[in-house]
Amino acid sequence: MKIVICGAGIVGSAIARHLSAEQNDVTVIDIDPDKLQRLTEQADVGAVEGMSSYPDILAQAGLKDAELLIAVTESDEINMVACQVAHTIFETPTRIARIRSRAYLDPKVGQLYSRENLPIDYIISPEREVSAAVGRQLQLPGAFDVKDMAENKIKLIGVLCKENCPILATPIRHLTNLFPGLGMTIVAIIRENQVIVPRDGTDMMQPEDRVYFVCDEKHAARAMASFGHTEEQSHSIVISGGGNIGTLLAQNMEMSSDDAQVHIIERDRARARKIAEQLQKTSVIWGNTLEADILKEAGANTAGTFVAVSNDDEVNILSALLAKRMGALHTVALVNMPGFVPLISALGVDAVINPPQITVSSILEHIRRGRILDVHSVVEGLGEVLEAEALPTSPLVGQPLRKSRIPKGVAIGAILRDDVVIAARGDTVIEAGDRVVLFAAPGKASRAESILSD
Repeated sequence: MKIVICGAGIVGSAIARHLSAEQNDVTVIDIDPDKLQRLTEQADVGAVEGMSSYPDILAQAGLKDAELLIAVTESDEINMVACQVAHTIFETPTRIARIRSRAYLDPKVGQLYSRENLPIDYIISPEREVSAAVGRQLQLPGAFDVKDMAENKIKLIGVLCKENCPILATPIRHLTNLFPGLGMTIVAIIRENQVIVPRDGTDMMQPEDRVYFVCDEKHAARAMASFGHTEEQSHSIVISGGGNIGTLLAQNMEMSSDDAQVHIIERDRARARKIAEQLQKTSVIWGNTLEADILKEAGANTAGTFVAVSNDDEVNILSALLAKRMGALHTVALVNMPGFVPLISALGVDAVINPPQITVSSILEHIRRGRILDVHSVVEGLGEVLEAEALPTSPLVGQPLRKSRIPKGVAIGAILRDDVVIAARGDTVIEAGDRVVLFAAPGKASRAESILSD
Protein backbone atom coordinates (compact mmCIF):
# COMPACT_ATOMS: atom_id res chain seq x y z
CA MET A 1 0.00 0.00 0.00
CA LYS A 2 1.23 3.49 -0.85
CA ILE A 3 0.92 5.70 2.27
CA VAL A 4 1.81 9.35 2.87
CA ILE A 5 2.34 10.47 6.47
CA CYS A 6 2.34 14.15 7.41
CA GLY A 7 4.56 14.72 10.44
CA ALA A 8 7.81 13.05 11.53
CA GLY A 9 7.31 13.60 15.24
CA ILE A 10 7.10 10.80 17.79
CA VAL A 11 3.71 9.56 16.53
CA GLY A 12 4.44 9.99 12.82
CA SER A 13 7.79 8.25 13.12
CA ALA A 14 6.29 5.38 15.13
CA ILE A 15 3.54 4.68 12.59
CA ALA A 16 6.03 5.08 9.70
CA ARG A 17 8.37 2.49 11.19
CA HIS A 18 5.47 0.14 11.88
CA LEU A 19 3.96 0.36 8.41
CA SER A 20 7.25 0.24 6.52
CA ALA A 21 8.19 -2.94 8.42
CA GLU A 22 5.08 -4.50 6.87
CA GLN A 23 6.38 -3.77 3.36
CA ASN A 24 4.18 -0.74 2.73
CA ASP A 25 5.47 2.07 0.51
CA VAL A 26 5.69 4.93 3.03
CA THR A 27 6.67 8.56 2.46
CA VAL A 28 6.88 11.06 5.33
CA ILE A 29 6.61 14.86 5.10
CA ASP A 30 7.99 17.27 7.69
CA ILE A 31 9.44 20.77 7.81
CA ASP A 32 12.32 19.61 10.04
CA PRO A 33 15.13 17.99 7.99
CA ASP A 34 16.78 16.57 11.13
CA LYS A 35 13.67 14.60 12.06
CA LEU A 36 13.43 13.24 8.55
CA GLN A 37 17.09 12.22 8.51
CA ARG A 38 16.75 10.36 11.82
CA LEU A 39 13.67 8.56 10.56
CA THR A 40 15.18 7.52 7.22
CA GLU A 41 18.17 6.11 9.12
CA GLN A 42 15.81 3.97 11.22
CA ALA A 43 13.27 2.80 8.62
CA ASP A 44 12.90 2.18 4.91
CA VAL A 45 10.76 5.24 4.14
CA GLY A 46 10.83 8.11 1.70
CA ALA A 47 11.16 11.67 2.98
CA VAL A 48 10.01 15.05 1.67
CA GLU A 49 10.92 18.29 3.40
CA GLY A 50 8.22 20.95 3.43
CA MET A 51 4.84 22.06 4.74
CA SER A 52 2.49 19.09 4.90
CA SER A 53 -0.57 21.01 3.73
CA TYR A 54 1.00 22.47 0.57
CA PRO A 55 -0.34 20.81 -2.62
CA ASP A 56 3.06 20.81 -4.32
CA ILE A 57 4.71 19.14 -1.32
CA LEU A 58 1.96 16.51 -1.16
CA ALA A 59 2.38 15.91 -4.89
CA GLN A 60 6.14 15.52 -4.43
CA ALA A 61 5.41 12.87 -1.77
CA GLY A 62 3.41 10.89 -4.34
CA LEU A 63 -0.05 11.48 -2.89
CA LYS A 64 -1.59 11.15 -6.37
CA ASP A 65 -0.90 7.40 -6.26
CA ALA A 66 -1.46 6.92 -2.51
CA GLU A 67 -4.32 4.97 -0.98
CA LEU A 68 -4.00 6.59 2.43
CA LEU A 69 -3.03 9.92 4.00
CA ILE A 70 -2.23 10.04 7.72
CA ALA A 71 -1.91 13.63 9.01
CA VAL A 72 -0.34 13.67 12.49
CA THR A 73 1.59 16.95 12.65
CA GLU A 74 1.49 19.04 15.83
CA SER A 75 -1.01 21.42 14.18
CA ASP A 76 -4.70 20.50 13.96
CA GLU A 77 -5.17 23.06 11.23
CA ILE A 78 -2.39 21.67 9.05
CA ASN A 79 -3.80 18.17 9.49
CA MET A 80 -7.26 19.37 8.46
CA VAL A 81 -6.02 21.25 5.39
CA ALA A 82 -3.86 18.30 4.33
CA CYS A 83 -6.96 16.08 4.33
CA GLN A 84 -8.92 18.68 2.37
CA VAL A 85 -6.19 18.96 -0.26
CA ALA A 86 -5.87 15.17 -0.44
CA HIS A 87 -9.60 14.84 -1.12
CA THR A 88 -10.11 17.78 -3.47
CA ILE A 89 -6.96 17.68 -5.56
CA PHE A 90 -5.63 14.12 -5.31
CA GLU A 91 -8.83 12.14 -4.59
CA THR A 92 -7.03 10.10 -1.94
CA PRO A 93 -9.42 7.29 -0.89
CA THR A 94 -8.80 7.37 2.89
CA ARG A 95 -7.76 10.29 5.10
CA ILE A 96 -6.91 10.14 8.82
CA ALA A 97 -6.18 13.22 10.94
CA ARG A 98 -4.98 13.70 14.48
CA ILE A 99 -7.09 16.40 16.16
CA ARG A 100 -6.09 17.58 19.63
CA SER A 101 -8.05 20.76 20.33
CA ARG A 102 -11.19 20.15 22.37
CA ALA A 103 -12.91 22.95 20.43
CA TYR A 104 -12.65 20.90 17.23
CA LEU A 105 -13.80 17.74 19.04
CA ASP A 106 -16.95 19.28 20.50
CA PRO A 107 -19.98 17.22 19.37
CA LYS A 108 -21.69 20.49 18.47
CA VAL A 109 -19.35 20.86 15.47
CA GLY A 110 -19.53 17.23 14.41
CA GLN A 111 -21.17 18.16 11.11
CA LEU A 112 -17.92 19.86 10.17
CA TYR A 113 -16.37 16.52 9.21
CA SER A 114 -18.04 15.27 6.05
CA ARG A 115 -17.20 14.89 2.37
CA GLU A 116 -19.00 18.14 1.66
CA ASN A 117 -17.14 20.11 4.38
CA LEU A 118 -13.92 18.74 5.87
CA PRO A 119 -13.42 15.29 4.30
CA ILE A 120 -11.71 13.46 7.17
CA ASP A 121 -12.62 9.79 7.30
CA TYR A 122 -11.24 9.08 10.77
CA ILE A 123 -10.28 11.44 13.58
CA ILE A 124 -7.67 10.36 16.10
CA SER A 125 -7.75 12.17 19.48
CA PRO A 126 -4.67 11.25 21.55
CA GLU A 127 -5.93 12.94 24.70
CA ARG A 128 -9.22 11.02 24.67
CA GLU A 129 -7.50 7.74 23.86
CA VAL A 130 -4.90 8.21 26.59
CA SER A 131 -7.51 9.26 29.17
CA ALA A 132 -9.50 6.12 28.39
CA ALA A 133 -6.35 3.98 28.73
CA VAL A 134 -5.57 5.48 32.14
CA GLY A 135 -9.18 4.87 33.19
CA ARG A 136 -8.79 1.18 32.35
CA GLN A 137 -5.60 1.10 34.43
CA LEU A 138 -7.53 2.44 37.41
CA GLN A 139 -10.06 -0.39 37.11
CA LEU A 140 -7.32 -3.07 37.29
CA PRO A 141 -4.43 -1.53 39.24
CA GLY A 142 -2.45 -4.80 39.21
CA ALA A 143 -2.14 -4.73 35.41
CA PHE A 144 0.30 -2.72 33.32
CA ASP A 145 -1.92 -2.86 30.21
CA VAL A 146 -5.69 -3.27 29.81
CA LYS A 147 -7.84 -3.25 26.68
CA ASP A 148 -11.56 -3.96 26.32
CA MET A 149 -12.46 -5.87 23.15
CA ALA A 150 -15.43 -7.63 21.54
CA GLU A 151 -18.14 -5.27 22.79
CA ASN A 152 -16.38 -5.09 26.20
CA LYS A 153 -17.03 -8.78 26.80
CA ILE A 154 -13.37 -9.81 26.39
CA LYS A 155 -10.42 -8.25 28.19
CA LEU A 156 -6.82 -8.19 27.09
CA ILE A 157 -4.63 -7.83 30.18
CA GLY A 158 -0.89 -7.46 30.64
CA VAL A 159 0.58 -8.44 34.04
CA LEU A 160 4.05 -8.57 35.51
CA CYS A 161 5.03 -11.90 37.05
CA LYS A 162 6.57 -11.15 40.43
CA GLU A 163 8.54 -13.52 42.67
CA ASN A 164 5.33 -14.40 44.55
CA CYS A 165 3.37 -15.31 41.41
CA PRO A 166 1.76 -18.68 42.26
CA ILE A 167 2.02 -20.11 38.74
CA LEU A 168 5.73 -19.59 38.12
CA ALA A 169 7.47 -22.63 36.60
CA THR A 170 4.08 -24.16 35.75
CA PRO A 171 3.53 -25.34 32.16
CA ILE A 172 0.75 -23.30 30.59
CA ARG A 173 -1.19 -26.42 29.60
CA HIS A 174 -1.63 -27.26 33.30
CA LEU A 175 -3.45 -24.02 34.08
CA THR A 176 -6.79 -25.36 32.82
CA ASN A 177 -6.69 -28.10 35.46
CA LEU A 178 -5.43 -25.77 38.18
CA PHE A 179 -8.19 -23.25 37.54
CA PRO A 180 -11.22 -25.16 36.23
CA GLY A 181 -13.83 -23.01 34.54
CA LEU A 182 -11.50 -20.01 34.20
CA GLY A 183 -11.92 -18.56 30.71
CA MET A 184 -8.35 -17.34 30.28
CA THR A 185 -5.77 -17.92 27.54
CA ILE A 186 -2.15 -16.75 27.66
CA VAL A 187 -1.24 -15.36 24.23
CA ALA A 188 2.24 -13.90 24.75
CA ILE A 189 5.14 -13.86 27.18
CA ILE A 190 7.64 -11.00 26.94
CA ARG A 191 10.99 -11.91 28.45
CA GLU A 192 13.94 -9.52 28.18
CA ASN A 193 12.24 -7.82 25.21
CA GLN A 194 11.84 -11.15 23.39
CA VAL A 195 8.34 -12.35 22.52
CA ILE A 196 7.37 -15.95 23.27
CA VAL A 197 4.11 -17.08 21.66
CA PRO A 198 2.89 -20.27 23.39
CA ARG A 199 2.09 -23.13 21.01
CA ASP A 200 2.30 -26.55 22.68
CA GLY A 201 1.57 -25.54 26.28
CA THR A 202 5.03 -26.37 27.60
CA ASP A 203 6.16 -22.76 28.14
CA MET A 204 6.47 -21.62 31.75
CA MET A 205 6.46 -18.17 33.32
CA GLN A 206 9.53 -16.79 35.06
CA PRO A 207 9.98 -13.86 37.46
CA GLU A 208 9.90 -10.47 35.69
CA ASP A 209 8.08 -11.89 32.66
CA ARG A 210 5.43 -9.60 31.23
CA VAL A 211 2.49 -11.78 30.29
CA TYR A 212 -0.48 -10.96 28.08
CA PHE A 213 -3.64 -12.99 28.48
CA VAL A 214 -7.18 -12.80 27.10
CA CYS A 215 -10.17 -13.59 29.29
CA ASP A 216 -13.91 -13.27 29.71
CA GLU A 217 -14.41 -9.88 31.37
CA LYS A 218 -16.46 -11.63 34.08
CA HIS A 219 -13.36 -13.67 34.96
CA ALA A 220 -10.90 -10.75 35.10
CA ALA A 221 -10.56 -10.67 38.90
CA ARG A 222 -10.04 -14.43 39.14
CA ALA A 223 -7.55 -14.37 36.27
CA MET A 224 -5.58 -11.59 37.96
CA ALA A 225 -5.60 -13.56 41.23
CA SER A 226 -4.09 -16.57 39.43
CA PHE A 227 -1.01 -14.40 38.85
CA GLY A 228 -0.99 -13.23 42.46
CA HIS A 229 -2.52 -9.83 41.71
CA THR A 230 -5.39 -9.08 44.09
CA GLU A 231 -5.11 -5.30 44.17
CA GLU A 232 -8.46 -3.60 44.72
CA GLN A 233 -9.74 -0.76 42.56
CA SER A 234 -8.63 2.54 44.04
CA HIS A 235 -11.01 5.27 45.13
CA SER A 236 -8.26 7.68 46.20
CA ILE A 237 -6.47 9.12 43.17
CA VAL A 238 -3.89 11.86 42.76
CA ILE A 239 -3.30 13.23 39.24
CA SER A 240 -0.11 15.08 38.46
CA GLY A 241 -0.73 17.43 35.54
CA GLY A 242 -3.87 19.40 34.82
CA GLY A 243 -3.60 19.48 31.03
CA ASN A 244 -6.16 18.03 28.66
CA ILE A 245 -5.45 14.44 29.70
CA GLY A 246 -5.50 15.11 33.43
CA THR A 247 -8.67 17.16 33.17
CA LEU A 248 -10.44 14.57 31.01
CA LEU A 249 -9.42 11.84 33.45
CA ALA A 250 -10.80 13.79 36.41
CA GLN A 251 -14.04 14.51 34.57
CA ASN A 252 -14.42 10.82 33.73
CA MET A 253 -13.83 9.89 37.37
CA GLU A 254 -16.45 12.39 38.50
CA MET A 255 -19.01 10.90 36.14
CA SER A 256 -18.22 7.22 36.78
CA SER A 257 -17.70 7.14 40.54
CA ASP A 258 -19.64 8.77 43.35
CA ASP A 259 -17.15 7.94 46.09
CA ALA A 260 -13.84 8.62 44.32
CA GLN A 261 -11.55 11.17 45.98
CA VAL A 262 -9.63 12.88 43.19
CA HIS A 263 -6.89 15.50 43.54
CA ILE A 264 -5.02 17.27 40.73
CA ILE A 265 -1.65 18.96 41.08
CA GLU A 266 -1.04 21.66 38.46
CA ARG A 267 2.09 23.81 38.32
CA ASP A 268 0.64 26.67 36.24
CA ARG A 269 -1.42 28.95 38.48
CA ALA A 270 -3.79 30.21 35.77
CA ARG A 271 -4.38 26.69 34.50
CA ALA A 272 -5.04 25.44 38.05
CA ARG A 273 -7.65 28.16 38.54
CA LYS A 274 -9.31 27.35 35.21
CA ILE A 275 -9.65 23.60 35.79
CA ALA A 276 -10.86 24.22 39.35
CA GLU A 277 -13.80 26.06 37.79
CA GLN A 278 -14.46 23.21 35.33
CA LEU A 279 -14.41 20.36 37.85
CA GLN A 280 -17.15 19.83 40.41
CA LYS A 281 -15.81 17.25 42.88
CA THR A 282 -12.06 17.33 42.25
CA SER A 283 -9.63 19.16 44.52
CA VAL A 284 -7.11 21.22 42.54
CA ILE A 285 -3.75 22.09 44.11
CA TRP A 286 -1.40 24.66 42.62
CA GLY A 287 2.22 23.64 43.03
CA ASN A 288 5.24 21.65 41.88
CA THR A 289 4.59 17.92 41.82
CA LEU A 290 8.27 17.26 42.54
CA GLU A 291 8.02 18.89 45.98
CA ALA A 292 7.31 16.48 48.82
CA ASP A 293 5.11 18.99 50.66
CA ILE A 294 2.86 19.43 47.62
CA LEU A 295 2.58 15.68 47.11
CA LYS A 296 1.68 15.24 50.78
CA GLU A 297 -0.90 18.03 50.62
CA ALA A 298 -2.54 16.22 47.68
CA GLY A 299 -2.54 12.97 49.65
CA ALA A 300 -0.04 11.11 47.47
CA ASN A 301 1.40 9.41 50.57
CA THR A 302 -1.92 7.63 51.22
CA ALA A 303 -3.29 7.46 47.68
CA GLY A 304 -4.43 4.21 46.15
CA THR A 305 -3.22 5.41 42.73
CA PHE A 306 -0.90 8.20 41.64
CA VAL A 307 -1.11 9.13 37.94
CA ALA A 308 1.50 11.42 36.35
CA VAL A 309 0.25 12.84 33.05
CA SER A 310 2.06 16.15 32.59
CA ASN A 311 3.70 17.03 29.27
CA ASP A 312 7.18 16.32 30.65
CA ASP A 313 8.35 12.68 30.65
CA GLU A 314 11.09 13.23 33.23
CA VAL A 315 8.72 14.97 35.64
CA ASN A 316 6.20 12.16 35.24
CA ILE A 317 8.77 9.48 36.01
CA LEU A 318 10.32 11.30 38.96
CA SER A 319 7.00 12.31 40.53
CA ALA A 320 5.70 8.74 40.22
CA LEU A 321 8.84 7.44 41.93
CA LEU A 322 8.51 10.04 44.70
CA ALA A 323 4.85 9.20 45.22
CA LYS A 324 5.68 5.48 45.37
CA ARG A 325 8.40 6.10 47.92
CA MET A 326 6.03 8.23 50.02
CA GLY A 327 3.43 5.45 50.17
CA ALA A 328 1.22 5.49 47.04
CA LEU A 329 0.08 1.93 46.42
CA HIS A 330 0.03 2.05 42.60
CA THR A 331 1.75 4.49 40.25
CA VAL A 332 1.20 5.22 36.56
CA ALA A 333 3.43 7.45 34.44
CA LEU A 334 2.76 8.88 31.00
CA VAL A 335 5.90 8.61 28.87
CA ASN A 336 6.14 9.75 25.27
CA MET A 337 9.75 8.89 24.49
CA PRO A 338 9.95 5.20 23.49
CA GLY A 339 13.49 4.87 24.86
CA PHE A 340 12.24 5.46 28.40
CA VAL A 341 9.53 2.80 28.36
CA PRO A 342 11.71 -0.32 29.01
CA LEU A 343 13.33 1.41 32.00
CA ILE A 344 10.21 2.38 33.90
CA SER A 345 9.21 -0.91 35.52
CA ALA A 346 12.83 -1.51 36.58
CA LEU A 347 12.76 1.82 38.39
CA GLY A 348 9.66 0.87 40.36
CA VAL A 349 6.79 2.56 38.49
CA ASP A 350 3.91 0.09 38.19
CA ALA A 351 2.53 1.00 34.76
CA VAL A 352 3.41 3.15 31.76
CA ILE A 353 1.05 4.95 29.41
CA ASN A 354 2.69 5.57 26.03
CA PRO A 355 0.60 7.97 23.89
CA PRO A 356 2.41 7.21 20.60
CA GLN A 357 1.71 3.50 21.04
CA ILE A 358 -1.96 4.20 21.78
CA THR A 359 -2.26 6.51 18.77
CA VAL A 360 -0.59 3.94 16.52
CA SER A 361 -3.15 1.36 17.67
CA SER A 362 -5.99 3.76 16.80
CA ILE A 363 -4.58 4.33 13.32
CA LEU A 364 -3.94 0.64 12.66
CA GLU A 365 -7.55 -0.11 13.56
CA HIS A 366 -8.66 1.97 10.58
CA ILE A 367 -6.18 0.71 8.00
CA ARG A 368 -6.08 -3.02 8.63
CA ARG A 369 -7.69 -4.89 5.75
CA GLY A 370 -10.51 -7.44 5.90
CA ARG A 371 -12.92 -7.62 8.80
CA ILE A 372 -10.54 -6.20 11.40
CA LEU A 373 -12.66 -4.59 14.12
CA ASP A 374 -10.03 -3.51 16.65
CA VAL A 375 -6.26 -3.34 17.03
CA HIS A 376 -4.11 -2.93 20.13
CA SER A 377 -0.34 -2.51 19.94
CA VAL A 378 1.24 -4.12 22.99
CA VAL A 379 4.01 -2.70 25.15
CA GLU A 380 7.02 -1.37 23.22
CA GLY A 381 5.38 -2.39 19.94
CA LEU A 382 6.31 -6.03 20.47
CA GLY A 383 3.16 -7.31 18.78
CA GLU A 384 -0.49 -6.59 18.09
CA VAL A 385 -3.73 -7.97 19.41
CA LEU A 386 -6.41 -8.05 16.71
CA GLU A 387 -10.15 -8.48 16.93
CA ALA A 388 -11.57 -9.75 13.65
CA GLU A 389 -14.64 -11.42 12.21
CA ALA A 390 -14.02 -14.94 10.90
CA LEU A 391 -15.23 -15.14 7.29
CA PRO A 392 -16.68 -18.35 5.81
CA THR A 393 -13.60 -18.61 3.57
CA SER A 394 -11.20 -18.69 6.53
CA PRO A 395 -9.13 -21.90 6.79
CA LEU A 396 -9.71 -21.79 10.57
CA VAL A 397 -13.48 -22.20 10.23
CA GLY A 398 -15.02 -25.61 10.82
CA GLN A 399 -12.20 -27.57 12.38
CA PRO A 400 -10.55 -27.83 15.85
CA LEU A 401 -7.76 -25.33 16.42
CA ARG A 402 -5.26 -28.13 17.07
CA LYS A 403 -5.74 -29.23 13.44
CA SER A 404 -5.57 -25.72 12.00
CA ARG A 405 -2.44 -24.34 10.42
CA ILE A 406 -1.94 -21.35 12.66
CA PRO A 407 1.22 -19.46 11.61
CA LYS A 408 4.13 -19.26 14.03
CA GLY A 409 3.98 -16.05 16.00
CA VAL A 410 0.16 -16.07 16.08
CA ALA A 411 -1.98 -17.21 19.03
CA ILE A 412 -5.77 -17.41 19.21
CA GLY A 413 -7.00 -16.01 22.53
CA ALA A 414 -10.78 -16.05 22.66
CA ILE A 415 -13.97 -16.11 20.59
CA LEU A 416 -17.21 -14.19 21.02
CA ARG A 417 -20.24 -16.07 19.64
CA ASP A 418 -23.82 -14.98 20.34
CA ASP A 419 -22.60 -12.85 23.28
CA VAL A 420 -20.85 -15.87 24.81
CA VAL A 421 -17.09 -15.80 25.38
CA ILE A 422 -15.25 -19.02 24.47
CA ALA A 423 -11.63 -19.41 25.62
CA ALA A 424 -9.42 -20.82 22.86
CA ARG A 425 -8.43 -24.45 23.45
CA GLY A 426 -7.19 -27.22 21.17
CA ASP A 427 -10.70 -28.59 20.60
CA THR A 428 -12.29 -25.18 20.01
CA VAL A 429 -13.96 -24.84 16.61
CA ILE A 430 -14.29 -21.38 15.04
CA GLU A 431 -17.51 -20.70 13.13
CA ALA A 432 -18.14 -18.14 10.40
CA GLY A 433 -19.20 -14.85 11.94
CA ASP A 434 -17.33 -15.40 15.21
CA ARG A 435 -15.40 -12.49 16.65
CA VAL A 436 -11.88 -13.77 17.20
CA VAL A 437 -9.28 -12.10 19.43
CA LEU A 438 -5.71 -13.12 18.61
CA PHE A 439 -2.13 -12.06 19.19
CA ALA A 440 0.37 -11.49 16.37
CA ALA A 441 4.09 -11.11 16.99
CA PRO A 442 5.96 -8.33 15.13
CA GLY A 443 5.67 -8.80 11.38
CA LYS A 444 2.91 -11.43 11.68
CA ALA A 445 -0.17 -9.19 11.61
CA SER A 446 -0.76 -9.64 7.86
CA ARG A 447 -0.66 -13.43 8.25
CA ALA A 448 -3.08 -13.19 11.15
CA GLU A 449 -5.46 -11.16 9.00
CA SER A 450 -5.27 -13.59 6.11
CA ILE A 451 -6.05 -16.75 8.09
CA LEU A 452 -9.35 -15.22 9.18
CA SER A 453 -10.46 -14.28 5.68
CA ASP A 454 -8.69 -16.19 2.85
